[in-house]
Amino acid sequence: MHPLLDIAPDVRQALAAGQPVVALESTIIAHGMPWPRNAETALAVEQTVRDHGAIPATIAILDGTCRIGLTQQDIQRIAQEKDVWKVSLRDIPYVIARRIPGATTVAATLRLAAMAGIRIFVTGGIGGVHRGAQMTMDISADLTEMSRSSATVVSAGVKSILDIGLTLEALETLGIPVVSLGQDPFPSFYSTDSGHPSPLRLDTLEEVAQLMHAKWNLGIEGAILLANPVPPDREIPSQQIETLIAQALHEADSQGVKGKNLTPFLLEHIARRSQGESLEANIALVLHNAAIGAQLACRYSAIMNRRQPPQQP
Repeated sequence: MHPLLDIAPDVRQALAAGQPVVALESTIIAHGMPWPRNAETALAVEQTVRDHGAIPATIAILDGTCRIGLTQQDIQRIAQEKDVWKVSLRDIPYVIARRIPGATTVAATLRLAAMAGIRIFVTGGIGGVHRGAQMTMDISADLTEMSRSSATVVSAGVKSILDIGLTLEALETLGIPVVSLGQDPFPSFYSTDSGHPSPLRLDTLEEVAQLMHAKWNLGIEGAILLANPVPPDREIPSQQIETLIAQALHEADSQGVKGKNLTPFLLEHIARRSQGESLEANIALVLHNAAIGAQLACRYSAIMNRRQPPQQP
Protein backbone atom coordinates (compact mmCIF):
# COMPACT_ATOMS: atom_id res chain seq x y z
CA MET A 1 0.00 0.00 0.00
CA HIS A 2 1.14 3.55 -0.73
CA PRO A 3 2.23 5.52 2.36
CA LEU A 4 -0.24 8.31 1.51
CA LEU A 5 -3.15 5.85 1.68
CA ASP A 6 -4.49 5.76 5.23
CA ILE A 7 -6.71 2.67 5.25
CA ALA A 8 -9.08 2.24 8.18
CA PRO A 9 -8.41 -0.92 10.24
CA ASP A 10 -11.71 -2.64 9.42
CA VAL A 11 -11.25 -1.94 5.70
CA ARG A 12 -7.63 -3.17 5.78
CA GLN A 13 -8.62 -6.37 7.58
CA ALA A 14 -11.48 -7.05 5.16
CA LEU A 15 -9.27 -6.56 2.11
CA ALA A 16 -6.56 -8.81 3.53
CA ALA A 17 -9.13 -11.54 4.20
CA GLY A 18 -10.81 -11.26 0.79
CA GLN A 19 -14.04 -10.01 2.34
CA PRO A 20 -16.44 -7.66 0.51
CA VAL A 21 -15.66 -3.93 0.67
CA VAL A 22 -17.59 -1.06 -0.96
CA ALA A 23 -15.99 2.31 -1.71
CA LEU A 24 -18.10 5.46 -1.30
CA GLU A 25 -17.44 9.00 -2.48
CA SER A 26 -17.44 12.06 -0.22
CA THR A 27 -18.40 14.85 -2.64
CA ILE A 28 -22.04 14.01 -2.01
CA ILE A 29 -21.39 14.89 1.65
CA ALA A 30 -19.62 18.21 1.11
CA HIS A 31 -21.21 19.43 -2.13
CA GLY A 32 -24.27 17.32 -2.90
CA MET A 33 -26.66 17.94 -0.01
CA PRO A 34 -27.34 20.54 2.70
CA TRP A 35 -26.46 20.07 6.36
CA PRO A 36 -27.60 17.98 8.23
CA ARG A 37 -29.07 15.72 5.54
CA ASN A 38 -25.60 15.23 4.05
CA ALA A 39 -24.15 13.67 7.21
CA GLU A 40 -27.32 11.71 7.94
CA THR A 41 -27.34 10.29 4.42
CA ALA A 42 -23.63 9.40 4.49
CA LEU A 43 -24.07 7.47 7.74
CA ALA A 44 -27.23 5.79 6.43
CA VAL A 45 -25.43 4.71 3.26
CA GLU A 46 -22.60 3.20 5.30
CA GLN A 47 -25.10 1.35 7.49
CA THR A 48 -26.91 0.05 4.41
CA VAL A 49 -23.63 -1.39 3.13
CA ARG A 50 -23.05 -3.11 6.49
CA ASP A 51 -26.64 -4.41 6.63
CA HIS A 52 -26.05 -6.18 3.31
CA GLY A 53 -22.84 -7.89 4.37
CA ALA A 54 -20.00 -5.62 3.24
CA ILE A 55 -17.61 -3.11 4.81
CA PRO A 56 -18.07 0.55 3.77
CA ALA A 57 -15.03 2.63 2.85
CA THR A 58 -15.95 6.28 2.41
CA ILE A 59 -13.01 8.06 0.80
CA ALA A 60 -11.75 11.61 1.34
CA ILE A 61 -8.50 13.56 1.74
CA LEU A 62 -7.84 14.88 5.23
CA ASP A 63 -4.68 16.26 6.85
CA GLY A 64 -2.51 15.45 3.85
CA THR A 65 -3.49 11.78 3.48
CA CYS A 66 -6.01 9.84 1.41
CA ARG A 67 -8.43 8.28 3.87
CA ILE A 68 -9.87 4.95 2.76
CA GLY A 69 -12.63 4.60 5.34
CA LEU A 70 -13.80 7.46 7.54
CA THR A 71 -14.85 7.74 11.16
CA GLN A 72 -18.15 9.35 12.09
CA GLN A 73 -16.13 12.35 13.26
CA ASP A 74 -14.50 12.60 9.83
CA ILE A 75 -17.91 12.52 8.13
CA GLN A 76 -19.25 15.24 10.41
CA ARG A 77 -16.17 17.34 9.66
CA ILE A 78 -16.61 17.09 5.89
CA ALA A 79 -20.34 17.74 6.21
CA GLN A 80 -19.93 20.96 8.19
CA GLU A 81 -16.49 22.45 7.50
CA LYS A 82 -16.36 25.41 5.13
CA ASP A 83 -14.23 25.41 1.98
CA VAL A 84 -13.88 21.66 1.61
CA TRP A 85 -12.21 21.22 -1.78
CA LYS A 86 -14.07 19.34 -4.50
CA VAL A 87 -11.31 16.92 -5.49
CA SER A 88 -11.18 15.49 -8.99
CA LEU A 89 -8.24 13.43 -10.18
CA ARG A 90 -6.07 16.42 -11.13
CA ASP A 91 -6.55 17.97 -7.68
CA ILE A 92 -5.33 15.05 -5.55
CA PRO A 93 -1.62 16.03 -5.32
CA TYR A 94 -2.44 19.72 -4.79
CA VAL A 95 -4.87 19.02 -1.96
CA ILE A 96 -2.43 16.60 -0.31
CA ALA A 97 0.48 19.02 -0.59
CA ARG A 98 -1.55 21.92 0.80
CA ARG A 99 -3.17 19.71 3.49
CA ILE A 100 -6.58 21.00 2.43
CA PRO A 101 -9.66 18.97 3.45
CA GLY A 102 -10.99 17.44 0.25
CA ALA A 103 -14.14 15.59 -0.77
CA THR A 104 -13.47 13.19 -3.63
CA THR A 105 -15.50 13.08 -6.84
CA VAL A 106 -16.23 9.91 -8.80
CA ALA A 107 -12.91 10.15 -10.69
CA ALA A 108 -10.78 10.67 -7.59
CA THR A 109 -12.66 8.12 -5.48
CA LEU A 110 -12.40 5.53 -8.24
CA ARG A 111 -8.62 5.98 -8.55
CA LEU A 112 -8.03 5.80 -4.79
CA ALA A 113 -10.37 2.82 -4.40
CA ALA A 114 -8.53 0.95 -7.14
CA MET A 115 -5.17 1.79 -5.54
CA ALA A 116 -6.44 0.26 -2.29
CA GLY A 117 -7.68 -2.87 -4.08
CA ILE A 118 -11.42 -2.19 -3.76
CA ARG A 119 -13.43 -3.53 -6.70
CA ILE A 120 -16.90 -2.06 -5.98
CA PHE A 121 -17.65 1.67 -5.87
CA VAL A 122 -21.10 3.08 -5.15
CA THR A 123 -22.18 6.59 -6.12
CA GLY A 124 -25.38 8.40 -7.09
CA GLY A 125 -24.74 9.15 -10.75
CA ILE A 126 -21.56 9.55 -12.76
CA GLY A 127 -20.41 12.67 -14.58
CA GLY A 128 -20.03 12.73 -18.33
CA VAL A 129 -20.41 14.92 -21.38
CA HIS A 130 -22.14 18.18 -20.47
CA ARG A 131 -24.80 19.70 -22.68
CA GLY A 132 -23.17 22.05 -25.15
CA ALA A 133 -19.79 20.32 -24.77
CA GLN A 134 -19.13 20.79 -28.49
CA MET A 135 -18.59 24.46 -27.59
CA THR A 136 -17.29 24.27 -24.01
CA MET A 137 -15.36 20.96 -24.06
CA ASP A 138 -16.83 20.32 -20.61
CA ILE A 139 -16.38 16.57 -20.23
CA SER A 140 -16.03 14.98 -16.83
CA ALA A 141 -12.80 13.27 -15.79
CA ASP A 142 -15.07 10.47 -14.52
CA LEU A 143 -15.13 9.03 -18.03
CA THR A 144 -11.38 8.90 -18.68
CA GLU A 145 -10.73 7.59 -15.19
CA MET A 146 -13.22 4.77 -15.75
CA SER A 147 -11.07 3.67 -18.70
CA ARG A 148 -8.07 3.30 -16.34
CA SER A 149 -9.21 2.14 -12.89
CA SER A 150 -10.61 -1.36 -12.50
CA ALA A 151 -13.73 -1.31 -10.35
CA THR A 152 -17.45 -1.65 -10.91
CA VAL A 153 -19.22 1.69 -10.52
CA VAL A 154 -22.77 1.22 -9.23
CA SER A 155 -24.86 4.28 -10.04
CA ALA A 156 -28.35 5.30 -11.11
CA GLY A 157 -26.94 5.94 -14.57
CA VAL A 158 -25.62 9.30 -15.74
CA LYS A 159 -26.66 12.53 -14.05
CA SER A 160 -29.79 13.89 -15.76
CA ILE A 161 -28.20 17.32 -16.27
CA LEU A 162 -25.76 15.85 -18.83
CA ASP A 163 -25.98 14.92 -22.50
CA ILE A 164 -26.71 11.24 -21.89
CA GLY A 165 -26.51 10.18 -25.53
CA LEU A 166 -23.04 11.66 -26.01
CA THR A 167 -21.93 10.25 -22.65
CA LEU A 168 -22.92 6.75 -23.76
CA GLU A 169 -20.99 7.27 -27.00
CA ALA A 170 -17.93 8.36 -25.03
CA LEU A 171 -18.18 5.34 -22.74
CA GLU A 172 -18.26 3.06 -25.79
CA THR A 173 -15.19 4.77 -27.26
CA LEU A 174 -13.33 4.26 -23.98
CA GLY A 175 -14.22 0.55 -23.93
CA ILE A 176 -16.26 0.69 -20.73
CA PRO A 177 -18.99 -1.95 -20.43
CA VAL A 178 -22.30 -0.25 -19.59
CA VAL A 179 -24.85 -2.62 -18.06
CA SER A 180 -28.37 -1.81 -16.92
CA LEU A 181 -29.64 -4.02 -14.12
CA GLY A 182 -32.95 -5.69 -14.92
CA GLN A 183 -34.17 -3.39 -17.70
CA ASP A 184 -33.52 -2.46 -21.33
CA PRO A 185 -33.70 1.36 -21.01
CA PHE A 186 -30.67 3.19 -19.66
CA PRO A 187 -31.68 5.12 -16.51
CA SER A 188 -30.99 8.81 -15.98
CA PHE A 189 -30.46 9.42 -12.27
CA TYR A 190 -33.85 10.86 -11.23
CA SER A 191 -35.75 8.79 -13.83
CA THR A 192 -35.77 5.10 -14.67
CA ASP A 193 -35.76 5.74 -18.44
CA SER A 194 -33.42 8.23 -20.14
CA GLY A 195 -34.92 7.62 -23.56
CA HIS A 196 -31.74 5.78 -24.59
CA PRO A 197 -31.39 2.00 -24.78
CA SER A 198 -28.82 0.43 -22.52
CA PRO A 199 -25.82 -1.03 -24.36
CA LEU A 200 -26.00 -4.18 -22.19
CA ARG A 201 -28.48 -5.77 -19.80
CA LEU A 202 -28.04 -8.29 -16.99
CA ASP A 203 -30.79 -9.43 -14.65
CA THR A 204 -28.90 -10.84 -11.66
CA LEU A 205 -25.95 -9.72 -9.56
CA GLU A 206 -24.38 -13.15 -10.00
CA GLU A 207 -24.19 -12.41 -13.74
CA VAL A 208 -22.61 -9.03 -13.04
CA ALA A 209 -20.03 -10.62 -10.74
CA GLN A 210 -19.20 -13.16 -13.46
CA LEU A 211 -18.77 -10.30 -15.95
CA MET A 212 -16.38 -8.57 -13.57
CA HIS A 213 -14.32 -11.71 -13.16
CA ALA A 214 -14.19 -12.36 -16.90
CA LYS A 215 -13.12 -8.79 -17.74
CA TRP A 216 -10.29 -8.48 -15.28
CA ASN A 217 -9.22 -12.12 -15.55
CA LEU A 218 -8.58 -11.41 -19.24
CA GLY A 219 -6.35 -8.51 -18.23
CA ILE A 220 -8.75 -5.89 -19.63
CA GLU A 221 -8.26 -2.94 -17.32
CA GLY A 222 -10.85 -0.28 -16.61
CA ALA A 223 -14.21 0.06 -14.94
CA ILE A 224 -17.65 -1.42 -15.50
CA LEU A 225 -20.67 0.87 -15.17
CA LEU A 226 -23.64 -0.86 -13.55
CA ALA A 227 -26.72 1.32 -14.04
CA ASN A 228 -29.16 0.60 -11.23
CA PRO A 229 -32.43 2.50 -11.83
CA VAL A 230 -33.91 4.68 -9.08
CA PRO A 231 -36.77 2.93 -7.23
CA PRO A 232 -39.92 3.58 -9.33
CA ASP A 233 -41.85 5.03 -6.38
CA ARG A 234 -39.13 7.67 -5.95
CA GLU A 235 -38.46 8.64 -9.56
CA ILE A 236 -39.26 12.02 -11.08
CA PRO A 237 -40.80 11.73 -14.59
CA SER A 238 -38.29 12.66 -17.28
CA GLN A 239 -40.46 15.46 -18.72
CA GLN A 240 -40.78 17.10 -15.31
CA ILE A 241 -37.05 16.90 -14.58
CA GLU A 242 -36.18 18.22 -18.05
CA THR A 243 -38.16 21.39 -17.34
CA LEU A 244 -36.26 21.90 -14.09
CA ILE A 245 -32.91 21.22 -15.78
CA ALA A 246 -33.62 23.75 -18.52
CA GLN A 247 -34.40 26.39 -15.88
CA ALA A 248 -31.25 25.53 -13.93
CA LEU A 249 -29.03 25.67 -17.03
CA HIS A 250 -30.45 29.06 -17.98
CA GLU A 251 -29.78 30.38 -14.47
CA ALA A 252 -26.22 28.99 -14.47
CA ASP A 253 -25.51 30.61 -17.83
CA SER A 254 -26.86 33.97 -16.68
CA GLN A 255 -24.64 33.85 -13.57
CA GLY A 256 -21.56 32.58 -15.43
CA VAL A 257 -21.31 29.36 -13.40
CA LYS A 258 -18.86 26.95 -15.05
CA GLY A 259 -16.40 24.14 -14.41
CA LYS A 260 -16.42 22.23 -11.13
CA ASN A 261 -19.03 24.60 -9.67
CA LEU A 262 -21.61 23.81 -12.34
CA THR A 263 -22.91 20.44 -11.15
CA PRO A 264 -23.44 21.46 -7.48
CA PHE A 265 -25.15 24.66 -8.68
CA LEU A 266 -27.52 22.76 -10.97
CA LEU A 267 -28.39 20.13 -8.38
CA GLU A 268 -29.06 22.76 -5.71
CA HIS A 269 -31.22 24.78 -8.10
CA ILE A 270 -33.23 21.70 -9.11
CA ALA A 271 -33.72 20.70 -5.46
CA ARG A 272 -35.02 24.17 -4.61
CA ARG A 273 -37.35 24.38 -7.61
CA SER A 274 -38.69 20.86 -7.02
CA GLN A 275 -39.41 21.75 -3.38
CA GLY A 276 -37.07 19.05 -2.16
CA GLU A 277 -38.46 16.26 -4.36
CA SER A 278 -35.19 15.85 -6.24
CA LEU A 279 -33.23 15.69 -2.97
CA GLU A 280 -35.45 12.89 -1.67
CA ALA A 281 -35.04 11.02 -4.97
CA ASN A 282 -31.28 11.50 -4.73
CA ILE A 283 -31.17 10.04 -1.22
CA ALA A 284 -33.40 7.11 -2.20
CA LEU A 285 -31.28 6.17 -5.21
CA VAL A 286 -28.01 6.39 -3.29
CA LEU A 287 -29.35 4.08 -0.58
CA HIS A 288 -30.65 1.70 -3.25
CA ASN A 289 -27.26 1.71 -4.97
CA ALA A 290 -25.54 1.02 -1.64
CA ALA A 291 -27.68 -2.07 -1.07
CA ILE A 292 -27.03 -3.36 -4.59
CA GLY A 293 -23.32 -2.54 -4.38
CA ALA A 294 -22.90 -4.42 -1.11
CA GLN A 295 -24.72 -7.48 -2.44
CA LEU A 296 -22.57 -7.39 -5.58
CA ALA A 297 -19.41 -7.11 -3.47
CA CYS A 298 -20.45 -10.24 -1.57
CA ARG A 299 -21.02 -12.19 -4.78
CA TYR A 300 -17.76 -11.07 -6.36
CA SER A 301 -15.85 -11.87 -3.17
CA ALA A 302 -17.34 -15.38 -3.18
CA ILE A 303 -16.22 -15.93 -6.78
CA MET A 304 -12.69 -14.73 -6.06
CA ASN A 305 -12.36 -16.82 -2.89
CA ARG A 306 -13.55 -19.94 -4.73
CA ARG A 307 -11.07 -19.40 -7.55
CA GLN A 308 -8.01 -18.71 -5.45
CA PRO A 309 -5.49 -21.57 -5.69
CA PRO A 310 -4.85 -23.53 -2.48
CA GLN A 311 -1.97 -22.27 -0.36
CA GLN A 312 1.21 -24.31 -0.45
CA PRO A 313 2.40 -25.78 2.85
